[in-house]
Order: sequence, then C-alpha cells, then structure tokens
Amino acid sequence: MDETRIKRQWAAGRPAMNAWLVTPSPLNAEITAHQDVCSITIDMQHGLIDYADVLAMLTATKGLDLTRIVRVPGLDSAVINKVLDAGADAIICPLVNTPEDAADLVAACRYPPEGRRSFGPFRAGLLHGDGYFAGARGHSLCFAMIETTEGLGNLDAIAATPGLDGLFVGPADLSIGLGHTPGFDRQEDDVIAAIDRIAKAAHDNGLGCGIYTTSPEYGRRMAEAGYNLLTVLTDADVLANGVRNARETLEDLLT
Repeated sequence: MDETRIKRQWAAGRPAMNAWLVTPSPLNAEITAHQDVCSITIDMQHGLIDYADVLAMLTATKGLDLTRIVRVPGLDSAVINKVLDAGADAIICPLVNTPEDAADLVAACRYPPEGRRSFGPFRAGLLHGDGYFAGARGHSLCFAMIETTEGLGNLDAIAATPGLDGLFVGPADLSIGLGHTPGFDRQEDDVIAAIDRIAKAAHDNGLGCGIYTTSPEYGRRMAEAGYNLLTVLTDADVLANGVRNARETLEDLLT
C-alpha cells in the first residue's frame, strides 16, 4: 500500500491542505478532489451525510492522489470499522476527552494485536489488494479531536496514546468550553493559548496536528503556529461565498 499523501506532505516538511465536505454530494467530492488538495474530510458528525453518502463520495474520488478522511459521528467502533472498510484512509473522531477515549479510538482503527478492528475490508480490499491487512497500520491515520475543557485537562495523556497519529482542534466547542460564544478563526488570548498548547502536545509526541478554520489567511496563521493539517473551507462555504460575491459585484444593477 502506498503512503498517504498527508504523510508524504509531512515528510517533505510542509502542511497539508484539507477540504471539508458537509453536503451529501459525490459530485462535490469529485470536484473538490480534483483541485490538488492533499485531503478531503467527509463530515458525518455535523454534515448532512450518512453511510451510503460516504460510500458514494469515496467512490467518486477513486484513483486520485489524496487522503480520504471521514469525521465519524462519535466514538463508535461499528461506524469506524464500516467507513474504514469502505475505503477511508483516515478517521477524525470528535469529543475525545480522556486517555481511555483515545486508546479506544486507536483500538477501533487497528487490527489485532494493536487493536480490535474486525477484518472484512470489502471495498478497501478491492482498492489495495491482498496486502491491505499488512499495510493498513502504516497507511490509515487516526486523529483525536480536542475540543472540551476535559480534553484540554487530559491533553498530555491523550497525546501520549500509543498508535494515535494526530490531534485535531474543534474551535467552536473549544471556545464554548472556555466561556465564549461558538465560532471559528478565534482571536481570544485564552483560546489561542489552548490552540498553542495542543500544537505543542502534538509535536512533543511526534503527532500531526490539524485544525478547522474558515479562511486561508487564518490557516496560514495556524501553520505558523505549528499546525500541519489545515482545513480552510467547506463545500457549503464555497457555494455560499461564490453566490454572495457575484451578487455583491452586481449590487448596483439589482437594487
């Protein structure tokens, strides 16, 4: 099995750009994947996407050189197994609050003896062939989301979890936990301090670190802070922003 594009990007000392998909559209996934991004994330947690959509979106990106990530709805081994079997290259799991949660996540993503994933990679086996069992450990990626005060309190223990590949920041929930209204691209000193702590914990443990942002400018700022998996937009953002910008350009003709 080939090494994932994210890992190759990291090995070259560069951050990876990640595009986020919240609409259940194989065409959106295909269009996005053709834009030379390092990865796409198919969002089952807050996106309008179920398993059948995930399968169709993974299939629509077949043959392209990118890492296919699925953010699962929660720490559910059955769902994690199913999307990995469908051909996902990586998992982002929300609300990992304790080292026990992190260990449970790793176990769900790994075959024995490292974990408890059941063997039956029907579509993943079609993609990667007979070497899938041997290669899955080095190929697949496993990210734990740090987005609560409990998760922050257990940050060092979570980051030290054997088999974990990365941490991923959910800025909205993290901001709520720190006493702010939800939102992204945060500027508050305490939120920035927490974001910096997460990056340091990741680097200290040899992990990747990702974050959700809503602009390339903030993504660049996060790269300078040490983040190497940068989400900078969603498919819904692109559509809304494109329509809004066109309307604003024609404002004088329309009103």
